[in-house]
Amino acid sequence: MTTANQGTRVLVLNSGSSSVKYQLLDMTDASRLAVGLVERIGEQTSRLKHTPLATGGASREQNGPIADHAAALKAVAAELAADGLGLDSTELAAIGHRVVHGGLKFSAPTVITDEVLAEIERLVPVAPLHNPANITGIRTAQALRPDLPQVAVFDTAFHTTMPESAARYAIDVATADEHRIRRYGFHGTSHAYVSRETAKLLGKAPEDVNVIVLHLGNGASASAVRGGRCVDTSMGLTPLEGLVMGTRSGDIDPAVTFHLVRNAGMSVDDVDALLNKKSGLVGLCGDNDMREIRRRCDEGDEKAQLAFDIYIHRLKKYIGAYYAVLGKVDAIAFTAGVGENAAPVREAAVTGLEELGLAVDGELNAVRSESPRLISPEYARVAVAVVPTDEELEIAQQTYALVTPALNS
Repeated sequence: MTTANQGTRVLVLNSGSSSVKYQLLDMTDASRLAVGLVERIGEQTSRLKHTPLATGGASREQNGPIADHAAALKAVAAELAADGLGLDSTELAAIGHRVVHGGLKFSAPTVITDEVLAEIERLVPVAPLHNPANITGIRTAQALRPDLPQVAVFDTAFHTTMPESAARYAIDVATADEHRIRRYGFHGTSHAYVSRETAKLLGKAPEDVNVIVLHLGNGASASAVRGGRCVDTSMGLTPLEGLVMGTRSGDIDPAVTFHLVRNAGMSVDDVDALLNKKSGLVGLCGDNDMREIRRRCDEGDEKAQLAFDIYIHRLKKYIGAYYAVLGKVDAIAFTAGVGENAAPVREAAVTGLEELGLAVDGELNAVRSESPRLISPEYARVAVAVVPTDEELEIAQQTYALVTPALNS
């Protein structure tokens, strides 16, 4: 898909159920012109924080009710216009939307048409918390700029290269196919970006590198990337499967659900809320902030220490499993809020895995930086890296490549 539009700017929108994150980028040099967040949409205490990076101005805030996503995006457009960066600018080439679930149909960024939007809606049953908000953001942006290409970049797309042996659950095939039950994976834009940046850090092409990517934030996922292609990932049909997360349980015996329904009198919705919102670190110790958990550990808090140990145990299991899946590993990359900032997590995750060629240099690991860096000693067979993720840049790059004639000629 190409367009005659010669603009070089891309607006990236990430619409949540009650929030909109946005960034405006100039793709000539991937610079950020403005960033912002609208939160608590639909409440009396709504807030819009806008930072005009292009002008070097101070951040501005609006506080007060913002009724819905349409009002939120109109407010964002007004803030951008105040900086000379309005949505009516001919410099705007496209709007890129983060869409959480693309199923099997969407394995690449896609210009949004009525048919594409209908398919995203059909996927709502497997992404009930995310796709509806993404759809709302898309429709609102379309109303503001109906003449502009709108591009969906899917969290699941990077994982569509998984072989069937990794993507299929061992349940009745007909039932699985009828209800689209399979492992889709999420955080795909982050895993794609970080795996490529890790290869660059090693001075190699992505196709020559095998990487285990550990995206550790409040939501957390791992992926095994062979030669630039995902071959396995920890999240499944939904983002609930896999690692221990801030409020999600991760892997659990499916029969726990039956047990709670039959013996604890819980409804299916109760169990859903338990596993997604009241489990993980917060369920284990009451906190889902790793900084607070580590502080409590240092003070001898046994609950916090157990939560940390369970978190690390699950993380090590996935490192070992993906090492086996890949056969040969060139690097392990930590990313996202916890992965980039929690040195104790990185150290604990590889401690005891020296026979696999993994080690962390204590001094390098303690350094805080916003740049990609190696934290393993020179003698280590497998590089251990910290690679800050940049999902907005990844979305912008994919969007711009799709709509720019020069990149498609």
